[in-house]
Amino acid sequence: MQDSRALLPEPVRRVGAWCAVILLVAGVVYVGIRLCAEFRTAIVPVLLALLGSALLGPFHRRLVKAGVNRSIAAAVTCVAVVAVVGGAVYLVVAALVDSGDEIVASLRTAAEDLADHFGAAGTSLDDIASNARGLLSRFGGTAASGVISGVSVVGETIAMAVLALLLVFFFLRDSDRAAGTLRTMAPRGTADTVEAMARRAFEAVEGFMRGTTFIAFIDAICIMVGLLILDVPGAVGLGALVFVGAYIPYLGAFLSGAVAVLVALADRGFVIALWALAVVLAVQMLEGHVLQPMIQSRTVQMHPAVVMLTITAGASVAGILGMLLALPLTAAAFGIVHELRARHTAPEP
Repeated sequence: MQDSRALLPEPVRRVGAWCAVILLVAGVVYVGIRLCAEFRTAIVPVLLALLGSALLGPFHRRLVKAGVNRSIAAAVTCVAVVAVVGGAVYLVVAALVDSGDEIVASLRTAAEDLADHFGAAGTSLDDIASNARGLLSRFGGTAASGVISGVSVVGETIAMAVLALLLVFFFLRDSDRAAGTLRTMAPRGTADTVEAMARRAFEAVEGFMRGTTFIAFIDAICIMVGLLILDVPGAVGLGALVFVGAYIPYLGAFLSGAVAVLVALADRGFVIALWALAVVLAVQMLEGHVLQPMIQSRTVQMHPAVVMLTITAGASVAGILGMLLALPLTAAAFGIVHELRARHTAPEP
């Protein structure tokens, strides 16, 4: 009886095997994404806590090496994070509040100028205002329900942030027992492989967070110095906004740069706003062409095309949060793949 495998050539069998593997992996990933979407209030804090632990791990380890108790070191680390983040938020809000009226006035003046130039072909500001009042009166109930849902979203976000901070404390405190716990949960005979994959994935995430933080710090310092030279009010707060926004790829840099330009336009005029835009664009070019290849290539080796596709996929799945988590998770996946290749690829003669 003829062997059924002989009916198909070897290349066709290999392609079929790879297609089956790809379909299986895609199915597992899809089910995992759906489960994460259903249990996002529990999954998101865990992922954020892992990112925070990867970023704050070196500081916690230094405190432990200095003789500080692990629990106290973890608590001090969490308090320092709250202080830094709270200070950055205060500086950003203070900068926006101080120049909020000027920003609105500048935007109104720009809108009036556009209406004067295109009033014959478009709609005047009075018509827009009257139409807006009609829409508000017609859809007032919808707006009220939207406000209520927005309040619930804010409450859910605060709850997840608090839970993530508590998880960061426990992850840092019990990080020395993570390897042992993972080995006990691994199937028989795979403990070494599972531990090596977990270590490689966490090291990739840690390298990504460390590189991103260093790049964000340089961006914030450069933009803050440029805004100080241009005498733009709230330059320190805008620099803090740039630092925080750098953790959200592309979108964070765009939003923080737009706010800096708007503040410059409101307080210093159109010419200074153009100079502020030039400063923001120059820093972004420095980041994209010098800092990213030089720093991130040493921590996480990902092609720019992979980065863009990953960010797009993360945004389509979970919006801004997906953009924030997409690259660290992809870095962890790349670390696992590299570890598996190193373990299962036969050495060349």
